[in-house]
Amino acid sequence: MGLELTSTTVLNRGEPVKLLVLGGGYTGSRLAATAACLGIGGVISHRQVDARPKPAAAGWQLVGFDSGSGVLPGAEALEGITHVVSTIPPDRQGDDPVLTRLAAPLQKLRPRWLGYLSTTGVYGDTGGAWVNEDSPCTPGLERSRARLRCEQAWQATGLPLQIFRLPAIYGPGRNPFGDLRAGRSRLLHRPGQVFCRVHVDDICGALLHCLTLPAAQRPPVVNVVDDAPCPASEQLGYAAHLLGCKLPEVQPFATARANLSPMALSFWQENRRVSNALLCQQLGYRLRYPSYREGLRAALAEEGAQPDGVEAGSAT
Repeated sequence: MGLELTSTTVLNRGEPVKLLVLGGGYTGSRLAATAACLGIGGVISHRQVDARPKPAAAGWQLVGFDSGSGVLPGAEALEGITHVVSTIPPDRQGDDPVLTRLAAPLQKLRPRWLGYLSTTGVYGDTGGAWVNEDSPCTPGLERSRARLRCEQAWQATGLPLQIFRLPAIYGPGRNPFGDLRAGRSRLLHRPGQVFCRVHVDDICGALLHCLTLPAAQRPPVVNVVDDAPCPASEQLGYAAHLLGCKLPEVQPFATARANLSPMALSFWQENRRVSNALLCQQLGYRLRYPSYREGLRAALAEEGAQPDGVEAGSAT
């Protein structure tokens, strides 16, 4: 992982840090592993503890949390928690499971900082125009409207909250390589359509960077995106280049849309560019992967399939 963030950045303020990560999925697990590399211990939750390997990271404990079945972390697991990150999405009713089940224990913890992972989908469709944290939120998709309601519910708690709005997340094990190798990729083109994305390590880096800032310097909402919104076909083309494989035949979106699943089609219903100026210019976070080029190279290297003559993380 090797984030450009040192343990002294986090730990030398004279205050101990014990992090609670709610949601041990792709991003939550990566965050816990990154924090452990920096000397930060903590607790990470998962719905099915028995089905998950115990955290290999030193100083981390795995606990159960499943709002549907009523499995909750015990008071002993939460003892000493100083900072919290919630990666858990809204439930089927559009409510936040953490607030439904853990609002009172979190208030009792009195954490110094709480990060909530939301989505840039709350900005809705802008026809490709840029948005920033001050832009109006007009979500068009129901799942984005649910996220906005959850943001508002978290804000109403009075906890020391920062909301992090994320676009499509990629990284090792979550990228176009598998579908390209298996021949499942589709090369769709829609004039003017772009997508924003971010490497999972830059989510971890941004969270830990903001965690270290004095409370007065933490804006309530931060977009965590890379520098390079672009068509999906551009990212897929570069992934195919790295693998040295052929791209599928290009299909106009207007023709292909009839065969897309409702979920896949929903991603093409909105078009926006999201600015990271607040995070990178005002808060001083330096992206490890400014574009999909650096990020895909690093992901391929971590997956153990480094192509000849390609250096992970290098710019193109």
